[in-house]
Amino acid sequence: MNSVTNIGRNGIQDWIIQRVTAYVLALYTLFLLGFFVTTDVDYQAWSSLYSQGWFKIFSLLALLSIAGHAWVGLWTVSTDYIKAAMPRFLLQAACILVMFVYVVWGIQILWGL
Repeated sequence: MNSVTNIGRNGIQDWIIQRVTAYVLALYTLFLLGFFVTTDVDYQAWSSLYSQGWFKIFSLLALLSIAGHAWVGLWTVSTDYIKAAMPRFLLQAACILVMFVYVVWGIQILWGL
């Protein structure tokens, strides 16, 4: 199905986006789990981790990966189950708006903008 609301131009690109973002999210999750297991997490440790530039970039990559992964999944499900164009478009537009707000909010939190 061709649509102005999908990310990739075809199913292969969407599949690749899903896989790459899944790997990024898995690495981020494993890193955080390792951090929690090996560190006595308090405000100082947490603040120290998030003050490092490489971790801010890694967190931003994870945030963008969540948005991309969620979008491809939501687009796929909505196009499979909602056949009428207008309700599908409205749902997809609402999802895009929510994801945009979360990404902007996450950037503000990470970078203190």
